[in-house]
Amino acid sequence: MTFRYTLVVGSKQLSSWSLRPYLAMRATGAPFQEVVIALNRPQTHADILRHSPSGKVPALKIEENGEVVTVFDSLAICETLAERHQEAGLWPDLPLVRARARAYACEMHAGFAALRKTLPMQIASRLPTPELGDEVRQDIARVTTAWEEALVRHETDGGFLFGRFSIADCMYAPVVSRFVTYGVSLTPRLTQYCERIMALAGMQDWTAAARKELGA
Repeated sequence: MTFRYTLVVGSKQLSSWSLRPYLAMRATGAPFQEVVIALNRPQTHADILRHSPSGKVPALKIEENGEVVTVFDSLAICETLAERHQEAGLWPDLPLVRARARAYACEMHAGFAALRKTLPMQIASRLPTPELGDEVRQDIARVTTAWEEALVRHETDGGFLFGRFSIADCMYAPVVSRFVTYGVSLTPRLTQYCERIMALAGMQDWTAAARKELGA
């Protein structure tokens, strides 16, 4: 079977949704071509529509045996990669642990709107902590509580939320970057977890590209 991947992402300084499947793709070790679309430009929507019928990034194009399929939505892309590259172990092996990891990923995918709005991803920047309203504090409390619970159970198995690096970590990586960007205070365990995420080769490369976008 022959196949080729093209991952279409948005500006790396800003596109939290694009970062998630990028990290999953890097974890598979599979080669892929990358298309970066500048966000917040007059032509952005038209540029995206050339690659994704949803009009949003990210999108994964899979060219396989003469057929091209476009998968859009971050979590759908991550799930597709996990299915196609089971050797990468993007979900935990044990069914109950895997179920919990999926719940974490889906909660991130569907929630935390106040956190997203108040602390937008600006991964290559370091900015003062803005005023945090009650809803944002509640979101931060939920995220940090969930991280603590997962790490207490699984940290010694690999250092990530469910032991080895998984899609759950992919989904929360942009939140890690937000906490770093805005200097959100965390416990020592969570600070170390954030450091491990930020040290990933994929995160390092993504952040370096974001710095280039800023001209830094």
